[in-house]
Amino acid sequence: MLGLKLPTDPRWVDIVEKNINEILTDHAYCEMKAASYAMSLIMKYPNNSEIVDQMTELSREEMKHFQMVHNLIKERGLKLGKEKKDFYVHDLMKFIKRGGSEEMVLVDRLLIAAMIEARSCERFLTLSENIKDKELSKFYYDLMASEARHYTLFLKLAKKYGIGVDVDARWKEFLAEEAEIIAGYGNEKTVHG
Repeated sequence: MLGLKLPTDPRWVDIVEKNINEILTDHAYCEMKAASYAMSLIMKYPNNSEIVDQMTELSREEMKHFQMVHNLIKERGLKLGKEKKDFYVHDLMKFIKRGGSEEMVLVDRLLIAAMIEARSCERFLTLSENIKDKELSKFYYDLMASEARHYTLFLKLAKKYGIGVDVDARWKEFLAEEAEIIAGYGNEKTVHG
């Protein structure tokens, strides 16, 4: 369904299990950044009512997920901790075409979000299937469905508003680029690392 070219190595879960606080902190910030990105799309495209409506709802949901992760952190007697740079997202952002048509820029902004949601969905599935902590297994399984919905929403919007852009071809380019990027990850104490 996701079309990702390179799956997460299940051994990444070993890193997660040894660094739960750091992973949960990183996850909380990922949710906050997703909400922020949705709001930035509203600011970039205020005249597109569907994008405004969809991103308003999405930002609420992402902040709800942030609160869920933060609650889990507190329940475990841990602290949120400081944000770390998300190098995976930083590397993906380099692939966005600059200076193209307005439609092309919008498509790339939507596809970058779809890619991040797709990888998050895949990572959450990997966690739910491999982590020994049953509470976290269920938690990540439940969140996986939301990430899949977000992924499909961004793809749908890209296809709808990418007038004159071959969105499917561009998505394939994103998938190939992401495979090269993710090949260098999988050993960090972060959601996308």
